[in-house]
Amino acid sequence: MKTRLTTALSAPLCALLLLSSPVMAQEKIKVKVMGQPISGGMIQKNREQPFFEALATKTGLPFEVEYKPLDTTGIKDTEQLRILDSGLFDIVSLRMAQISRDEPLTMGFDLVGLNPDFKTARATTKAYFDTLDKRLQARYSAKLLSVWPAGPQMLFCKKPITKLADVKGLKVRVFDQNSAKFFQKLGATPIPLSFNETHQSLSLGVVDCAITGPSASNSAGWPEVTTHVLPLGIQFAMNGYGVGMGLWKKLTPAQQAKLQAAVTELENDIWKYSEELATDAMNCNIGKDPCQFGKKFKLTNVPVTEGDIDVVRDAVREVSLPTWTETCEKTAPGCTADWKKTVGPVVGIK
Repeated sequence: MKTRLTTALSAPLCALLLLSSPVMAQEKIKVKVMGQPISGGMIQKNREQPFFEALATKTGLPFEVEYKPLDTTGIKDTEQLRILDSGLFDIVSLRMAQISRDEPLTMGFDLVGLNPDFKTARATTKAYFDTLDKRLQARYSAKLLSVWPAGPQMLFCKKPITKLADVKGLKVRVFDQNSAKFFQKLGATPIPLSFNETHQSLSLGVVDCAITGPSASNSAGWPEVTTHVLPLGIQFAMNGYGVGMGLWKKLTPAQQAKLQAAVTELENDIWKYSEELATDAMNCNIGKDPCQFGKKFKLTNVPVTEGDIDVVRDAVREVSLPTWTETCEKTAPGCTADWKKTVGPVVGIK
């Protein structure tokens, strides 16, 4: 009799224990993701959004993902670290230049003149990754999962230019203090504007020129309100993905590894895709074939001179590193030494 009773009780008890186990029950974890703005172009549309919407299926993680592009949330991109720290969103597609107002160390990836090409950009990013990851964990309860580029940031103007020096006396849209100081040294008037404000500002003459990537400019229709493009990479518009520690600590080590592996795969894909888009979009902007992904326009392609290349290359030592040092040392003493120790050897700066 005792044996029958024990057996009768053990079945429901075992079932209850199984259901209470986080591993066996696979309780759904709601994950709120803030992505790139829709207006930013094809990386958001063709890579980021599909990835996060399929994240649970792809990884087997017990996620219930709610994905929202930045420009549908009513939140400013300058507030992203505060949003991540607050737990309002669990994963955020970080816009490094924009969040540098809260955390100057994010610009260590993308000083003006630091990354002349994709190969160098990848190397400097890998060198500096751990430095920023430690900073975000300590100050914002967030872990850095990846860093990737929107692409080389070029100069688009509605007034004729033949070289970089022609920006003297013009109003130029910039998106961070680094680029502002650079154009100020060239004699231009830097005007900070969000990406979404720039098309109208160019149209109305609020600014004469603006910097962004060729793909983003094509998607946002900048060639409709500009006439010239100087295809010289001034910055690379670095972005990345951060996860709040609230979500990260809910995951087992195995689950953390799955999430990291999936995001790293996305990161590698975006690096490749970003380079493909930059080449194709530049063709589209100047009305050249092949133009597979964008809309054809007829911007004047301004030849890049050796003098232009020298000005941007020398900007690291002369403008952008000193400017960044002045800012970052106020909030993170020793940041310059850390940067020179990690990134310095990659670009030959001691």
